[in-house]
Amino acid sequence: MTELPQTSTQHAFIALAPPDDAKNELAHALSPAYAAHPDLRWNRIEDWHITLAFLGELPVQTVHRLRAPLADLAAARPPLQLALVGGGHFDERVLWSGIEGDLEGLHELAEAVRARVRDHDIAFAERPLRPHLTLARARRYDNASVTAAAACLDGFTGMLWRTDRLHLVGSTVRGHSGPRRYQDIDAWSLVADRRAATPPVKGSGDRTGPTSR
Repeated sequence: MTELPQTSTQHAFIALAPPDDAKNELAHALSPAYAAHPDLRWNRIEDWHITLAFLGELPVQTVHRLRAPLADLAAARPPLQLALVGGGHFDERVLWSGIEGDLEGLHELAEAVRARVRDHDIAFAERPLRPHLTLARARRYDNASVTAAAACLDGFTGMLWRTDRLHLVGSTVRGHSGPRRYQDIDAWSLVADRRAATPPVKGSGDRTGPTSR
């Protein structure tokens, strides 16, 4: 790998990613919304993720300092059982799918991740965790498409899936030509033994979406 200059920066975050089967299931449920609202800024399916800590723009070398501590953390944490459930929106501007399953474990993992970041004196915006998967954003002139697209996911309950890996994700380095793209800087298996049985996934009628967390 070519060594990047100390001044190179990138946006980065630490996340979990659904497996392809779960993403394809949700993409199929979104088919009517894709067709009806093509002007939404749809996230690429390969970029779908559950953010545990958003680090913002940091020097590339600072981001890479997290690789060893995150590897150690992943080795000590158990996989989680999660599912994608229903849909909603933030302020009629951001479309999301909800998360159900082992939410207690998800919050514990997020706090452990954030503690590792703090331990390495890396400042980041510590927003409360509201588990969700961001799907699309409205364009400036569009005040209706996101809410209509969210309605397409009413009643959707996806498969239960296992969070096998913890991902450190970075954007293309600032100054790179073309649109910003994200890819794994590294990823590590969650390998510890499970500590307790996973709680059942609630149905969509019992859902408490990201806005309530």
